[in-house]
Amino acid sequence: MALFRKRESEMIPYDREAQQPAVRRSICTGEMTLGFTDKDSGRFHEYLLARDARELEDFCRRTGVTPETLRTIY
Repeated sequence: MALFRKRESEMIPYDREAQQPAVRRSICTGEMTLGFTDKDSGRFHEYLLARDARELEDFCRRTGVTPETLRTIY
């Protein structure tokens, strides 16, 4: 059924020339927000609130980056 198809196999569309995948982490709680930063302004655009490391790995796979090269903002 198309209504309940898995999103995990789809690539996340973003402008590779103007944006960079990033994770914003809370120092106090450890909460992770996945999204993209503008290369020009540095502004963070939220995409997903990650609940665990599996969602972080899935985000990296779907954006085509490795967890080591993912930009971290505190």
